[in-house]
Amino acid sequence: MSRIGRLPVALPAGVEVKVDSNNVVTVKGPKGELQEQISKLIKVEINEGTLTVSRDSDAKENRSQHGLARTLINNMVVGVTAGYEKKLQLVGVGYKAEKQGKNLVMNLGYSHPIIMEDPEGITTEVPSATEIIVKGIDKAFVGNYTANIRKWRQPEPYKGKGIKYVDEVIRRKEGKTGK
Repeated sequence: MSRIGRLPVALPAGVEVKVDSNNVVTVKGPKGELQEQISKLIKVEINEGTLTVSRDSDAKENRSQHGLARTLINNMVVGVTAGYEKKLQLVGVGYKAEKQGKNLVMNLGYSHPIIMEDPEGITTEVPSATEIIVKGIDKAFVGNYTANIRKWRQPEPYKGKGIKYVDEVIRRKEGKTGK
């Protein structure tokens, strides 16, 4: 039995979960609504404030989908109640970010500023010139957008310059030594 899959998902007050005949799970909460297609091999049952995920057999495919389905549903419940956020830090001389309407404008040492428009369901905040906060209700979407921002200047190991996650530790390398 899957250790993660057998755990029940607690449904807080104000969260509504529906499962239709095609195994599409819809979660509504105070921050919005999310949908996810769950494998037909998995059964989703809702009982008095908790949601349980089970499988019919112990076939390899069923086992692989069990924990995944439970985690996806739990992420949706957390997303519509608390939401997700990722923090980025710009490290480097002249690296800065600012917010202009729905656009995130970053100066990252290129000859031109990088302009990224916030997609639907994602908001970005710039509390200081070297910090970016990405917020949203869909965990995968927040992580993907954050990774796309980070792609413009990934941290390099010699000087540590680039866009890094706030809690990320960059392994530093020693530069060349002369004779």
